[in-house]
Amino acid sequence: MASYLQLLVLVVVSSFVVMSESASVPVSPGLSYSFYSSNCPKLESIVRNHLKQVFQKDITQAAGLLRLHFHDCFVQGCDGSVLLDGSASGPSEQEAPPNLSLRKEAFKIINDLRGLVHKTCGRVVSCADITALAARDSVVLSGGPNYNIPLGRRDGLNFASRQVTLDNLPAPFSNTTVILKSLAGKRFDATDVVALSGGHTIGRGHCSSFTERLYPKQDGTMDQTFAKNLKVTCPTANTDTTTNLDIRTPNVFDNKYYVDLMNRQGLFTSDQDLYTDSRTKDIVTSFAINQNLFYEKFVNAMLKMGQLGVLTGPQGEIRANCSVRNANKLDLWSVVDQGKQPRFSQF
Repeated sequence: MASYLQLLVLVVVSSFVVMSESASVPVSPGLSYSFYSSNCPKLESIVRNHLKQVFQKDITQAAGLLRLHFHDCFVQGCDGSVLLDGSASGPSEQEAPPNLSLRKEAFKIINDLRGLVHKTCGRVVSCADITALAARDSVVLSGGPNYNIPLGRRDGLNFASRQVTLDNLPAPFSNTTVILKSLAGKRFDATDVVALSGGHTIGRGHCSSFTERLYPKQDGTMDQTFAKNLKVTCPTANTDTTTNLDIRTPNVFDNKYYVDLMNRQGLFTSDQDLYTDSRTKDIVTSFAINQNLFYEKFVNAMLKMGQLGVLTGPQGEIRANCSVRNANKLDLWSVVDQGKQPRFSQF
């Protein structure tokens, strides 16, 4: 309880942080910062108030929700497709190797939020938007920056294949070259990549994602004491357990992840190599010594990521259950007046 109260203090402080950078990020056609102002004005308070209750019991769920948003957006856009269960057409995105470690509780939390929102407003808010809001609030309620996000996403009708999922989610043992190349295809630059990697300031990593750095030979870029402690947690190459991604402040969204990297205490190859590689080393250093700069660039990158491949207008649907495509096409799209905000109705 005490640790969560400390986080609440950080949240109050961070809420005064003004992110001017967000104004420079274009808003995708069909999205808006006031999308639900008339048909679901209490949306954001419903999401945040519920997550406050969830995190008061278990703050580690914040990392799971943030990661869920990442894994949704990077594969085929922020369409909630990662939430879909498998079907006769094949296994879902959840069953692809990169997603096997997504927290089951995160999926439940999103569907719980969907139930609360739809109870108040009717079925006008997509699961994709709820996932985006939950990720933002996971950052804020963990002590990170407060920022607005554009809304109006629709839910996708199909999930991505295993191969598409693998192709779009770089592995934790990827080096900086692989990650920069992968994200460059989505129009992210090196600063975006380093900033988004800062999401690892909260959360846990599985031994299987980094034991190649310990066995059979220790990675030379890893701090000796850090490696020794990891070997206690992961005594063999096939140990199935987890450890904190950020050893300094594992449940607080701050810039200590970058301090870890400068001290050769990054958990994954994909983390530590950001400080080893000359293209990203100075960016890591700048974030380690200036938390507000990190916050600014993180918000900028999140706003870009949160608009990848979005479905809007008549595309997709608004699911009645986040894990299942609607049985019938019940969402009708219409523009009430030309030039005004699109509205969605349930019949």
